Amino acid sequence: MVAGYPPIVRINGDLWVIPKEPNLSARDNQGLAFALMTADQQNHFLKFKEIDFSYAFQGKERFRVNIFFQKGCISCALRLIPTKIRTISELKLPPVLQRFNEAEQGFVLITGPASHGKSTTLAALIDAINHSRCDHIITIEDPIEYLFKPDSSVIEQRELNSDTYSFSMALRSVFRQDPDVIMIGEMRDIETIATALTAAETGHLVFATLHTNSASQTIHRIVDSFPAEQQAQIRAQLSTSLLGIVSQRLISSSKGGMVPACEVLFNNFAVGNLIRENKIHEIPLVVETSSKEGMISLNKSLAGLVKSGEISLEKAISYSLNPQELEALI
Repeated sequence: MVAGYPPIVRINGDLWVIPKEPNLSARDNQGLAFALMTADQQNHFLKFKEIDFSYAFQGKERFRVNIFFQKGCISCALRLIPTKIRTISELKLPPVLQRFNEAEQGFVLITGPASHGKSTTLAALIDAINHSRCDHIITIEDPIEYLFKPDSSVIEQRELNSDTYSFSMALRSVFRQDPDVIMIGEMRDIETIATALTAAETGHLVFATLHTNSASQTIHRIVDSFPAEQQAQIRAQLSTSLLGIVSQRLISSSKGGMVPACEVLFNNFAVGNLIRENKIHEIPLVVETSSKEGMISLNKSLAGLVKSGEISLEKAISYSLNPQELEALI
C-alpha cells in the first residue's frame, strides 16, 4: 500500500494493480496501518519508523505485515500466510528432504533470497516431525508466521518482542526448556549462530534460515561472520554438526503457480573435510557428483524443470549461477 498508487498485489511473482480502485492517500495508509497495530506496536513504530509483525483477520486469515515510512508517508506491505501447512510433496520439493525429519540431532539450513519460500519449507519440515514423532519443538520467530497444531509433538512458538527480546536471548534459555527440535526463524548475529551450532552439537535437531544463494556461500557466510581467530573452531563445529543445506528459488511456472528449484547438500565425509580444511569453494563439485547420495545441484534442478515443461529455458538461465553448465546439461 503506497500513497499515490491504488492497492497493488503480487501474484505468482508479478505485480498487479487492483482494477477500479482509487489511488490511496497518505491518510488512507495511516488509517490502515494504525488499525492493524496494537498500542504497543504503534509506539514501537513511531519510535523506530518501521515494524514487522503478524496479524490475524477474524481468526480466518493471517498476514505478515511490514509498515514503514517513505518520503514522510506511511506504506504497508502485507503478505498472506496460508492457514494450511502444506507437505513437502504438495510443495513439489525434492522428496529427499524427508531425511531431515528423521534425524535426531544436527544443523539444517534453509536458504535463498527473500520471499522465495524458506519459511514455507521450514514449516513443512517441522510439521512433518509434529505428525510423526513425539518431540518437544520450540520455535523462535520474528514474527510467528505459520501456526502449528500440536499432534504427536508438543510445540511452543515464541515471538520476538512479545515473548522474548532477541533470538540470542531466547536461544540461550532454550537449553533449560528441554527441547528436542529447535526452529530459528532467522540467524542475524554471531551469538545466535554460535548458540545454534552448540545446540546442534549437544543433541538437538536445529533448523534455521539464512539469506544466501548457495550451499557453499552459506558456509562462507557463517564462517566469515566470526573473527579470524575463531573461524577454525567454527569450521570444525560445522564439519561435524551440519546435516545439510537447502538453497531454493521460487519460479513462476509455465503451467501456473510457482515451482521450487533447489540445491540440496548433505554433509558427508568429503564435505566435512572440505569445511574443516577451508576448501569450501570445492563443495559445488561434490554436490554435482553426489546425486547417488541424494544431493542435487541447482542446475540439475533447473534442468529438470525445463525438461518437464514447468519453466522455460530462458527463465532457468536467469536463475542459474552457471548458465553455460545449465545449457550443456539440457
